[in-house]
Amino acid sequence: MCGLVFMAFIAVVQAADINILNKGAVADGSTLNTLSIQKAIDECHQTGGGKVIFPAGRFLSGTIVLKDKVTLYLEKDAVLLGSTELKDYKNMDPFTEGLGIDVGWALLVAIDARNIGIEGAGVIDGQGSAIKAKHILTDTRPEGQRWGLRPFLIRIVRCTGVKVSGVTLKYAGAWTSHYFQSKEIHIEGIKIESVGVAHNDGIGIDGCQQVRIKDCDIVSGDDALVFKTTSAKMACKDIVVSGLRLKSNQAGIKIGTESMAAFENIKISDCHIYDTRNGGIKLLTVDGARVRNIEVSDITMENVRTSMLFRLGSRLSVFRKEESRQQTGILDRVTIKNVKAVAADDAQLTPPSGILITGVPGHDITSLSLENIEITLAGGGTEEDAKVLVPEAIDQYPEIKTFGPKIPAYGLWARHVKGLKVVNVKFILKAKDLRPPFVYEDVKELINP
Repeated sequence: MCGLVFMAFIAVVQAADINILNKGAVADGSTLNTLSIQKAIDECHQTGGGKVIFPAGRFLSGTIVLKDKVTLYLEKDAVLLGSTELKDYKNMDPFTEGLGIDVGWALLVAIDARNIGIEGAGVIDGQGSAIKAKHILTDTRPEGQRWGLRPFLIRIVRCTGVKVSGVTLKYAGAWTSHYFQSKEIHIEGIKIESVGVAHNDGIGIDGCQQVRIKDCDIVSGDDALVFKTTSAKMACKDIVVSGLRLKSNQAGIKIGTESMAAFENIKISDCHIYDTRNGGIKLLTVDGARVRNIEVSDITMENVRTSMLFRLGSRLSVFRKEESRQQTGILDRVTIKNVKAVAADDAQLTPPSGILITGVPGHDITSLSLENIEITLAGGGTEEDAKVLVPEAIDQYPEIKTFGPKIPAYGLWARHVKGLKVVNVKFILKAKDLRPPFVYEDVKELINP
């Protein structure tokens, strides 16, 4: 009997939560707490897992590493504050992003971990603008070359069983949250407010599987919700997204640009996209990926500069040094339905256009279905605008402006497509536009009842 009681006591001890104050953390916003927080995480992991609790207060830290069966729990008014000193960060999984910059430093990292979490009503604040202000005092290179040294807020790498809920993520030094080659991810009820420096993507899903994202509110300086595959080794697949509010200085919902492994079986629904400075929905494969079985439905958009871009291209970039260049991929079996959008009058394309679709010669986009779509546009196109030739830009970065500044259709322009279904797609003009609503170039098997 005594032995059983002792064993039960040991089990309780092993599951005990740890308050970081008890490991020496100081909640003054200026004391560097990296070692104290890491000590709490390590001890929690070593004794069987549980919660590492951040009570109310401001806890400054550099890179901390989350371990198996550990959940960081930030209580109300708790703030995990990123250091403004670059020397306080580590890059535990280096890679190159889509513009060719080496990246990977981060505030909160998990590598090859299982059953981890980030939860609570508190805040993780990367102090991105303050990091940049200090960084540029000593690094005089152009911004496009130096930004990669600044830390992501959260990096989850090759993990299984990840839950992120309730927390607010603010002001990353680069990408806000990056999930790489991980499985069984559940993200729910989080808020992101990450603006102030370049490349502040909101939620980045990179080669992950069995992902659920629900009821989140994202305001980001770069793409709000973005799916990537920076490695050819693991596809993005089996993903369900619903109930998001998305504001972005770039795209609201995006697949690519980094696109080496496949994107398959992805469903996105019931989202509101607003005040984007770029595209509302952008589906892009330019580095060899297969994109197929994608459904985006029940979407509203307000003040988006260009509503949709679909691009199959042949940039064929490589982002991990050990991997090889690939062949042109495919974009197949994509359905977009039940969308109502109001485009911004001020757009990258002048005058604005609604939907751009283009493959490259010899590589068609296939089986693309557009159903029940209404887009309101500014109008203003001329007869001369209707004659413009759009560049192929076969190996270029797949941006809306790459194909501009003018498109010959005010509504839908499609090129190099086989099997395009257009059902109940209409465009409402605020002013007269002398371009046609639909222009099809090298489009085979058009279904337009």
